[in-house]
Amino acid sequence: MTEHAASVAAAVDENALVSLVREAVRIPSITPGEAAIAEWVRDRLEEGGWNEVSLVEVEPGRPNVHARAGNPDGGGRSLVVAGHLDTVHADDWTQEWAGTDRADPFGAHVIDGEIWGRGVTDQKGGICSAIEALRAVQRAGYRLAGSVTGLFVCDEESGQPGSGLSLGMRAAVKELSEANRRAPDFAIYTEPTTGAIYTAQMGFLIADLTLVGKSAYFGTPELGVDALRAGHALLSDLWDHDRTLRAGEPHPLLGERFLLVTGVESGGNIAVPGQIRLSLIQKLLPGDDLDTAALGDITERVSEQFGVKREVVFSASRDHPVGGTPDEIPADHPAVSELASAVRRITGRPPRIEGAPYWSEKPLLRAAGIPGVYFAAGDIATCHTPFERLPIDQFVSVTRTLAYFIAAWCGIEEPTEKEEP
Repeated sequence: MTEHAASVAAAVDENALVSLVREAVRIPSITPGEAAIAEWVRDRLEEGGWNEVSLVEVEPGRPNVHARAGNPDGGGRSLVVAGHLDTVHADDWTQEWAGTDRADPFGAHVIDGEIWGRGVTDQKGGICSAIEALRAVQRAGYRLAGSVTGLFVCDEESGQPGSGLSLGMRAAVKELSEANRRAPDFAIYTEPTTGAIYTAQMGFLIADLTLVGKSAYFGTPELGVDALRAGHALLSDLWDHDRTLRAGEPHPLLGERFLLVTGVESGGNIAVPGQIRLSLIQKLLPGDDLDTAALGDITERVSEQFGVKREVVFSASRDHPVGGTPDEIPADHPAVSELASAVRRITGRPPRIEGAPYWSEKPLLRAAGIPGVYFAAGDIATCHTPFERLPIDQFVSVTRTLAYFIAAWCGIEEPTEKEEP
């Protein structure tokens, strides 16, 4: 099997892979405009390696792409390969590179061995790795003994109005669960990891806290209730809570918990400020609950002390009403070991087992009984910035590793004489 998997990895076509991702980047897919890239992905999947490909509309004009390859009733193991179709906006890119050779955020220019463009790493590179890996199985003359399910979904990115609710992955997982098949054995979500294997990810909650007092003319401040003064106390208490969180036991891959105040709005009109609004994000570690009691206690105490009304809104519901849950899979899980072996075989270097410095949609798969990891080329640190780029050498190496893993994990076999590879 090792020799067959190696031949599949060798069948990855570097030129075809680079052309594929450059073509994908040239199709803008800023949330919620995923329709064009979804159709493109469907067409590329239908060109080879997949048995069933379909567009499934989640909302009007917002489709997922669902695909299946191999034999779900065969003797091999099963795998989900997942990724998101949408990107963040490109306004910052246009401003940063105006008048230069990188001015077009969808130009997919190759500069010093890297492909530049909005979405090239987050997350079109990962999707193209999946497309090419299945093509490599077919190109090498094999068929899968097990099965691969492709879930390429809309609505992962946040930032645009009404977006970032994981509508696509929620719908995909629901359909997968209702298909009356047993849950796939493993999942790879192709968020960028620089070729490391991310077995753990943080959780989060995002909250908007509003304190409402009473505005009054600056000459008669005694008639008002100063919400900004109450907000000062609220900030102090929140930062005290942050210090408490950081003092807890850190995670070996994810580091420490923390709370970060991300925005403050108050004041105006030369008057006692009658309202203050704070935004915050709190990082959670595997094993933590999304418990909001501490925030409730802090805001209630400040409200009573200063005589202001309070409102707490959790504005980023993902797989939980107040945020996103953390997730972790053991590093000695059989599929992680198999993927680590593939990394070692393709790169000649020890695999890196690390934690994701972001939240993405793998917990939604885990809730459906599918353990998994993040694995793809590219560095998340460049994503959502005007410096997003994908190193070609790393991209090819990771795609070969994915192809090797699929062959080893799902199993491959030679087609019969009546079947075409």
